[in-house]
Amino acid sequence: QVQLVESGGGLVQAGGSLRLSCAASGRTFSTYAMGWFRQAPGKEREFVAAITGTGLNTRYADALKGRFTVSRDNAKNTVYLQMNSLKPEDTAVYMCAARNTALVHVFTGTTDYPYWGQGTQVTVSS
Repeated sequence: QVQLVESGGGLVQAGGSLRLSCAASGRTFSTYAMGWFRQAPGKEREFVAAITGTGLNTRYADALKGRFTVSRDNAKNTVYLQMNSLKPEDTAVYMCAARNTALVHVFTGTTDYPYWGQGTQVTVSS
């Protein structure tokens, strides 16, 4: 089992940037595919970005391509989400998720991930 703790959220003006971090417990972090999701008030949880255990494969929600970048440092047991050109509609709780897998596959569904962090709030002011 892995425990996930997000950090890096906060209040930022539109057009600004934030980098979120998700620190994972355990010694086999490279065997976990990781995902970022977000949930705004009154809306369903939605996929943001995902990355394979090696970090060689990534995928993004179509609407976020070009503004968000997912990466990982397996030596630090951490996955990152760099968010640029933020918009008010990016306001949400951002959560990371993990799945232990031998597959080289990018998982994008909420049901693909058994392990979730508590989330970090991102608020973008106009």
